[in-house]
Amino acid sequence: MNWINFPYIAIPSIVLLVISSLVVILPINKKLKTIIANTSSVLAILLFVYFIISLWINLDRPPLRTLGETRLWYAFFLPIIGIITFNRWKFFWFLGYSNFMAIVFIIINLTHPETYSKTLMPALQSYWFVPHVVVYILSYAVFGVSWIVAIVGLVNFKNKDNKKLLQIADNIVFIGFAFLTLGLLFGALWAKEAWGHYWTWDPKETWALLTFLVYLIYIHLRSFHKGKIKIHFWVLSISFVFLLAAWFGVNYMPSAKNSVHTYSQQE
Repeated sequence: MNWINFPYIAIPSIVLLVISSLVVILPINKKLKTIIANTSSVLAILLFVYFIISLWINLDRPPLRTLGETRLWYAFFLPIIGIITFNRWKFFWFLGYSNFMAIVFIIINLTHPETYSKTLMPALQSYWFVPHVVVYILSYAVFGVSWIVAIVGLVNFKNKDNKKLLQIADNIVFIGFAFLTLGLLFGALWAKEAWGHYWTWDPKETWALLTFLVYLIYIHLRSFHKGKIKIHFWVLSISFVFLLAAWFGVNYMPSAKNSVHTYSQQE
């Protein structure tokens, strides 16, 4: 199984994720809706598990080298997070958003076919490579859900449930921040092994640190200035912009030409 076979996994996954998202409008009882939504998402996730494992074996390396491969993991993690948050807080829009974003990344990979190179550059041949990239992608997926919570809070700011919504955002951010912190730590250890320094102020590293700091500011505000709900939603929304810049926006900046992370642009 390789990227040539991806459409055979992607199309059924899209159908399953659409069913999981649209089941909410069916005229059936809530319990049955929940069963259908969970079953459809789990089947889509299992398809991705099968493809990722098969691709890993075929490439003889972890499929984490290119942007297309990271999109694959993002599309894998999002439905998982959607199921967890949906079953925890019973908001169908959590599941709908996660599935929709997963479908977007699947479609991008369908329209931008990957190369089939098995080559892994020397800097990536480290045991820190997989944990560093995986926890980062997982944190990005989690923060994506927190961003949509913030947008919902801003759009419906006068809603009496905003305090509850912000508490949900807090729980999601804490999880994402934990993974983000691990990502920074694993990245520093990887950099020491690959380039001899824990930190070099590389553009990617700098934006990763900025992302870490803006989410830390949000956590600080929530801890010491709990009454400023609208400001909290705005900070959470802006934080996701920093995350997007750190993830792929930095690749288009002039400073990225000399970055040791330019391998992430290969597709």
